[in-house]
Amino acid sequence: MNTQGTERVNEEGAIETTVDTIDYRTPAGADEPRKENVGVVHLKRNKEEDSGVLARTAAAVTNTIESAKDAIVGKSKDDTTK
Repeated sequence: MNTQGTERVNEEGAIETTVDTIDYRTPAGADEPRKENVGVVHLKRNKEEDSGVLARTAAAVTNTIESAKDAIVGKSKDDTTK
């Protein structure tokens, strides 16, 4: 297998490794696999950044659930009484 890769630090500070390789796919009804050049990107974030991403994701999920609950009971965003 012939692969080539490059590493760089992206704009978010994560290490991005791009590997150029070859994929062999056999389309439905075909007998022979088709050779296709592909690129695979591996992204490594540092642990401090991961916790920030997780916290933002949790906050977004919480907000979405609260909005859904409010929509079900017919409460508007401006209604501050609970």
